[in-house]
Amino acid sequence: MRSNEIKKGYNRAPHRSLLRATGIKDEDFDKPFIGVANSFIELIPGHFFLNKVSEIIKDEIRANGCVPFEFNTIGVDDGIAMGHDGMLYSLPSRELIAASIETVMNAHKLDAMIAIPNCDKIVPGMIMGALRVNVPTVFVSGGPMAAGHLEDGTPIDLATVFEGVGQYEAGEIDEKKLIELECNACPSGGSCSGMFTANSMNTLMEAMGIALPGNGTILALTKEREELYKKAARRVCEIAKSKNPEEFNIRNILNEKAVHNAFAVDMAMGGSTNTILHMLAIADEAGVPFDIAKLNEISKNVSHIAKISPSLTTVHMEDINRAGGVSAVMNEMKKRGDDILIDNLTVTGESIYERIKDATIKDTDIIHTIDNPYSEVGGLAILFGNLATQGAVIKTAGIVGERVFTGKAICFDSQDEAIEGITSGKVKAGHVVVIRYEGPKGGPGMQEMLAPTSLIMGMGLGDKVALITDGRFSGATRGASIGHVSPEAAEGGLIALLKDGDEIHIDVDNYILEAKISEAEIASRRENFKPKVKPLNSRWLKQYRALVTNASRGAVLEAD
Repeated sequence: MRSNEIKKGYNRAPHRSLLRATGIKDEDFDKPFIGVANSFIELIPGHFFLNKVSEIIKDEIRANGCVPFEFNTIGVDDGIAMGHDGMLYSLPSRELIAASIETVMNAHKLDAMIAIPNCDKIVPGMIMGALRVNVPTVFVSGGPMAAGHLEDGTPIDLATVFEGVGQYEAGEIDEKKLIELECNACPSGGSCSGMFTANSMNTLMEAMGIALPGNGTILALTKEREELYKKAARRVCEIAKSKNPEEFNIRNILNEKAVHNAFAVDMAMGGSTNTILHMLAIADEAGVPFDIAKLNEISKNVSHIAKISPSLTTVHMEDINRAGGVSAVMNEMKKRGDDILIDNLTVTGESIYERIKDATIKDTDIIHTIDNPYSEVGGLAILFGNLATQGAVIKTAGIVGERVFTGKAICFDSQDEAIEGITSGKVKAGHVVVIRYEGPKGGPGMQEMLAPTSLIMGMGLGDKVALITDGRFSGATRGASIGHVSPEAAEGGLIALLKDGDEIHIDVDNYILEAKISEAEIASRRENFKPKVKPLNSRWLKQYRALVTNASRGAVLEAD
């Protein structure tokens, strides 16, 4: 056992003495030591109950002959951090979470780990940390929250509230209606109920094989979810006590095949654009760097068969669970060809193909068949052109207007400027809203743009304008919203040189994002150009800005 390094031999008497102080008994020193990486924090709806979840898991670990050691990571709630400078800390928190996992697990030489994430950057941060440690690891998330409902039974969620702000700004609803939305959209604990970033990542963990079936869709705070916690705890103990636990080291499961499968399922379910940012970073940590251009090839071969809020506002994760879950989606995907998904080992011991072979769609109105897809191609696309030579991301599943759009740029150098411009009426039909200096370096921290996109939707402009940014979007975003523009403005990307009135052309089906500006004009604008650098008071954000790469590389930190 790896933990023998801290608990065996006469020279480890001081180590054992310290461990005894925590309650460890003589008989425990012959058992595997399991790290229970929890992300409990009282600020986040998907996490405030995870202290109780860890107790269930630790009890099950003890009952199965292992010793649990719980430790915590931090967490940021993107919805609460959004709309002010708190969002600057959201994406950087992913790196702190990864580093905390690596630090605790390696400093104490624990044998295996069970990770309990749920929301936002916490899921990918924990995965990245686990890959650095490379011991057997089982992930089990807190679970999605139920959808909210209005008095008339209409299902709603957090995206409804954000768009409600736009509707209120436009005079379409009154304060009483906005308060009704606010008070009913998030009815209980769990990750927000649509296919936003948290639930996108929690479903992709099933696709990668590092979590058990149901991880992405079984509702939080239910008996069914409690049983999933127990199953995950039992499984990590089975692996840790086996003759060859190294077989299930996470890098043996989360490999190149798993990354492909995650992106394929992402396309079939129209996940958040943030999943691309995080999966690129995860692939980098796994040692299987992924060329972002490959995503369009995957998309061409994957039918979009599950449409979930915010793309289809009446469908939420509980509906996907009832209709057969992620396994049913994957088994249906496979019918389009054996190369759509690649067979691979899962943490439960069976292969992906074995796991999904008996899964069936129980409601074809919720999960469509490949013969009746929402689209013959996947729900995400990567656009290229002179505005995005290294790529930009659009959630095609969320488009509410035309897939080809040409309009005049109206440029803002921050999200705050853009919000003011939208609410004051500067943004008109036919505009392409440009929000720059919000990338990983420029922000820094790559703020989510749910506020401006929700305002655009709420004010009735969703099908009349487009938006491009070097920042990113919440999974709740919909509309013709293009993010992750790379190179970003802060590193001299063309997005920084745009002027009001420049013609911008977008062609989603041909993967094009370009500014209709001549090379001579671009060269002229570059002559005296210097990127803007935002003043910062935070030492951590200054360090992050100095080390972070752009979105086309997953916004990972330069290690060398």
